[in-house]
Amino acid sequence: MSRSSILPDEAVFADFKQQCLSTDNWLRKYDKDDMQVWVEQPPATKGNHVPKIHKIKCKMTIKNVSAATMFDVLHDAQYRKKWDPTVSESFDIARLSANADVGYYSWICPKPIKNRDVVTLRSWQVTDDEYIIVNFSVKHPKYPPRSDLVRAISILTGYFIKPTGPNSCTFIYLSQADPKGSLPKWVVNKASQVLAPRVMRCVHKAGQNYPEWKQQNSPDQKPWLYPEQNTLPMMDPAELSIQRADSLENVDESSTVEVQDCYDSS
Repeated sequence: MSRSSILPDEAVFADFKQQCLSTDNWLRKYDKDDMQVWVEQPPATKGNHVPKIHKIKCKMTIKNVSAATMFDVLHDAQYRKKWDPTVSESFDIARLSANADVGYYSWICPKPIKNRDVVTLRSWQVTDDEYIIVNFSVKHPKYPPRSDLVRAISILTGYFIKPTGPNSCTFIYLSQADPKGSLPKWVVNKASQVLAPRVMRCVHKAGQNYPEWKQQNSPDQKPWLYPEQNTLPMMDPAELSIQRADSLENVDESSTVEVQDCYDSS
């Protein structure tokens, strides 16, 4: 990321791609059918600087949905309300450039866990043979944390999608995210390993159903591909600042929940 702008630059996309494709310092936790899950194992030289929240990576081999369709699904906020059962609110706030925007998302957590929300800067890169989306949490002056929700933090979350054929692709999700609140970090780390494959399969199913849905819902409108279609207000990226994972206070809630009752938002 350049010093003069909060917007991700070419180096950020290149580093994210490298993390997605690398196997060094990654421990495989799950390998079944078309899905693998890894957790990053930071080098021992980091000592006490190892983060408490794991970085997790999921790779899915998709044989019946194109890379372009999966990319569209991840961008289409209107469609997300159709396939994501946990979504409470989801909307784009403003555009920052032709390939970057800032948005708001809140989701429903199983009781007794308090519902979460997040404000993220999202940026994307499209080339002839791959798609990359990255996001991270930011502070927006008009969307401060709410008293009825816990403000979660995306340290780094994103997707790398590469076509393997006209109707198939490799789909990789990488995330380091902190749901905040008083949930123990070990619960968060364990839950992400359990839930990430479930979320990936949900997105895959959404991809299978997207072409038919899109044909009935503004089929030619894809502002994430055609910036001239974007009607969001422009916003100066300088009005935003990165939301650090350690800069929010915990909010009291039950910390004795079962692992399967935790939900990883990213």
